[in-house]
Amino acid sequence: MTISHSSEDSKLKNLLSSSYASIKSKCGFFELDGETDIDTRGKELVFERSRYAYNDAVEFFEDNFLSDITSLGIDIAYKEDGDSIEEV
Repeated sequence: MTISHSSEDSKLKNLLSSSYASIKSKCGFFELDGETDIDTRGKELVFERSRYAYNDAVEFFEDNFLSDITSLGIDIAYKEDGDSIEEV
C-alpha cells in the first residue's frame, strides 16, 4: 500500500492491530518487532492480511496464504515445545 498522507493513519493502525490478533490466534505468539525468522514471517503475514483488509478482500487472505499460515503455526508450536525443526 502506497499512502502518502496521514489521514488514514487511524484506519491503518486498526487494520494492523486486528491482523496481528488474527494471525496470532491462528498461529501462536510472535513479536512484531522481533528479528527471528518466525517474527519476520509473522510480521509479513500481518502486513499481507492488512493489505487484503484495506482492499476489502480479507475473505481471500486465508485461502491465498494457507501454506504460510500453516507453516508458521507449526514452527511456533515446535518452538513452544522446545524442539527445533532440524531435530524432526
